[in-house]
Amino acid sequence: MDWLTTVDHKKIAILYLLAGGLFFGIGGIEAVLIRLQLIKPMNDFVSAQTFNELITMHGTTMIFLGVMPVIFALMNAVIPLQIGARDVAFPFLNSLGFWTFLFGGILLNLSWIMGGAPDAGWTAYTPLSTTTYSTTHGVDFYTVGLQIAGLGTLIGGINFLATIITMRAPGMSFMRMPMFTWTSFITSAMILFAFPAITVGLVLLSFDRILGANFFEVANGGNPVLWQHIFWIFGHPEVYILILPAFGVISEVIPTFARKRLFGYSSMVFATILIAFLGFMVWAHHMFTTGLGPVANALFSIATMLIAVPTGIKIFNWLFTMWGGQIRFTSPNLFAIGFIPTFVMGGVTGVMLASAPADFQFHDTYFVVAHFHYVIVGGLVSGLLAGLHYWWPKMFGRMLNESLGKLSFWFFIIGFHLTFFVQHFLGLMGMQRRVFTYLPNQGFDTLNMVSTIGAILMGIGILFFLINAIVTATKPKGVADDPWEDGRTLEWAIPSPPPEYNFKQIPLVRGIDALWKEKMAGNKGMTPAEPLGPIHMPSPTILPFVMSVGIFIAGLGFMFSKEQFSNSFMSLIFNNWIVVIIGLLITFGSMLLRSLYDDHGWHIEVDELDEEGVKA
Repeated sequence: MDWLTTVDHKKIAILYLLAGGLFFGIGGIEAVLIRLQLIKPMNDFVSAQTFNELITMHGTTMIFLGVMPVIFALMNAVIPLQIGARDVAFPFLNSLGFWTFLFGGILLNLSWIMGGAPDAGWTAYTPLSTTTYSTTHGVDFYTVGLQIAGLGTLIGGINFLATIITMRAPGMSFMRMPMFTWTSFITSAMILFAFPAITVGLVLLSFDRILGANFFEVANGGNPVLWQHIFWIFGHPEVYILILPAFGVISEVIPTFARKRLFGYSSMVFATILIAFLGFMVWAHHMFTTGLGPVANALFSIATMLIAVPTGIKIFNWLFTMWGGQIRFTSPNLFAIGFIPTFVMGGVTGVMLASAPADFQFHDTYFVVAHFHYVIVGGLVSGLLAGLHYWWPKMFGRMLNESLGKLSFWFFIIGFHLTFFVQHFLGLMGMQRRVFTYLPNQGFDTLNMVSTIGAILMGIGILFFLINAIVTATKPKGVADDPWEDGRTLEWAIPSPPPEYNFKQIPLVRGIDALWKEKMAGNKGMTPAEPLGPIHMPSPTILPFVMSVGIFIAGLGFMFSKEQFSNSFMSLIFNNWIVVIIGLLITFGSMLLRSLYDDHGWHIEVDELDEEGVKA
């Protein structure tokens, strides 16, 4: 019950991590099944239909339900601590964001057992995703599940924006914020502008499929290219929504283990802002082959190549941070250093794809698959693993095993390059993506086998991480406030794991890398910015969970509202919108309760703080 009702950002971070881990595992199994099907020509391991469902669900699950919640887990666990706050701005909303995300993800994955998963590719291009070509409820699960999960992400983004703008400790100006907080701040702003676009697209597609509207049906005067515009206006910023927090993690890990402050802090901040701005300007580079014409293609080509400039600034800043530093090759730092060359390779192929004439050749081949995975898996997942190894002692009060961490790194990175490096050449030879098998003797056989072996090695690397987490969980808690001994930011100034209220007294920030500055001045900890006093805490509540259950029920009811049931009772409750009404009543009833009942929270008194003997 404690976990169902919690509004504590540290517990919600752990919930996000568990949910993300679950979906990441599902997406990973789907990936291995895809690679097993392609290990040899003319393989019949899975059918063509199942293969289409696997590639659709693998992409959708990984991007929306796998890596996104792990990013939110790190943001929840770290941001309030880094800015010297006691919680996020809206603890209730934080809980609501998690539960809506979880129920949206569960709804999407229920499609496997409720009549077929979506099969139109993770981008759900029309007309493939219209009722003409996708006759099961698969794409309905996609549209409704992602709307519910996306609601959680949008709520989270707004919450972090409010938290970072209003709750920074005294003395922490914007240009003193840690880099991870900066990238999370900019990511949250991008979520605010990008997610409404996909929401509109999913609503229109739902209306087409369930209510018989005609936004995308050509026969009825709709336009399928409209879906691509709506999807990619969200989809391209989404790639940066995913990668920017990873940039932030790398910018925290490398200075810590090089014992040097981040090189070119302000240029890092402005490069991040520029990446976010340009990220909204380049969506049609996914659409060079739709016939937009040479002017549009040229403009989007140039805009896309421009993004390489701020990204290059970041790469050089990380290299210069390491230059001349006292580098320690701990497991978080190995993932961070492995990230740099891997991400650069992904970026270089991105510039190649940005050239419209070249893109005509690369389009829809495995070259694109290789590029995308170099950025998202080689970049983002490496960054997240670096962050998890780095902040694990702060989140759980236990150090991960270094030997297992290093094993995990080597299996992951070697497996990754084996899997995706060869896919560039497969693409250049003409192997198309999203095709469930291929003929022998086209030069694809060996490279596909290598790719599959790499995928298995990468899976073993992730398994080592899971084993590490489980083994560590059995050990007693008890690590130092600053277990890496070179922590630079505020989260390393408080106990691991942090107490419920984070800071006994809000700290006074006197410069960038606030804790390092105090260490260099010879101080034991942070100087408090306020006298010791009672601490106000928000009350736990079950309402966010109940509201999300209501949305989940309404979503299911909406999807099956036009279904022809053999059972008359099912027909009665679904076809007459009764299920939808029940779901919405649960949700709006909870909202009404929340509005009418004024909950003032509770206080931790000073004598309770003193008894715990927690230092500031």
